[in-house]
Amino acid sequence: QVQLSESGGGSVEAGGSLRLSCAASGEARRCMAWFRQAPGKEREAVATITIAGGWTNYADSVKGRWKISRNNTDNTVDLQMNLLKPDDSGLYFCAAKRTTGHCYIGAVFDAWGQGTQVIVSS
Repeated sequence: QVQLSESGGGSVEAGGSLRLSCAASGEARRCMAWFRQAPGKEREAVATITIAGGWTNYADSVKGRWKISRNNTDNTVDLQMNLLKPDDSGLYFCAAKRTTGHCYIGAVFDAWGQGTQVIVSS
């Protein structure tokens, strides 16, 4: 099994920045991602990263504003979120994928954290 724990959520004004961190333990992971879910909306992937090569993929809505990174020594995956907008508000989840297959937006993940809240005020 994989255990994931998110931290770093909070409240910020539009245009500000937040950094989320996900600590992972347990089975080896091939791909990790950050998802978000706004009230009344479906959960959506915003960024993915391969653990081995560090290849990244982003949702169009966050490209150029956010960066996902991993630290294989500390087993953490971070999401640096800049130029935040009110539409970025939501519950943010870390996810892991243990199986082979692609690691793009749209990949299927099989382990999830509990989530951390992000609120962006206008």
